[in-house]
Amino acid sequence: MNDKRLLDTKPLSSLALSSGIQTWGQLIKYVQLLPYGRNSDRANFSMVLTEKKGSCSSKHALLKLIAEENNISDVKLILAIYRMNKSNTPGIGLELEKHGLDYIPEAHCFLKLRNLYKDFTTISSNYEKLKKDILIEKEINPIHVVQDKIDFHKNFIKDWLGQKHSSLDFEQAWLVREKCIKNLSEEN
Repeated sequence: MNDKRLLDTKPLSSLALSSGIQTWGQLIKYVQLLPYGRNSDRANFSMVLTEKKGSCSSKHALLKLIAEENNISDVKLILAIYRMNKSNTPGIGLELEKHGLDYIPEAHCFLKLRNLYKDFTTISSNYEKLKKDILIEKEINPIHVVQDKIDFHKNFIKDWLGQKHSSLDFEQAWLVREKCIKNLSEEN
């Protein structure tokens, strides 16, 4: 599968080829080495290649779409909510502690290749680090990372706050989460 040559007749694959990427395996490695960061247009997955950065959502959505363009089967895009904490996400501990939280639910995307879960967000990303903290997961289509992922995540946090009887309201909890993500972006 990794040595599968990309087709030059497909738009995203052509863009990858113009960056010197020839195979599926080279594409995975290239995307994984790109810095973590939000793209200027979250609905335009080609920006992972043009802006040379991406989030878990944009990077994995791009990989899924290029897999589809090249008839690479058994590649699934997975959305999970996990307990984001200082153990599995270094760099966010102080922010959580400021608000008396052990963790905050975070939405994360990765791929399932055949039956193996793979996280290509960064070179240090590792599904195994998150596995025990996953609260829920589901297969999604790339377009779902644009708005459906956000809605799903926000609703999950609202439910979590209600069950946790937290002193934080939703807006405060979302702001804590945003600060955690900002810390991660600045580290990378």
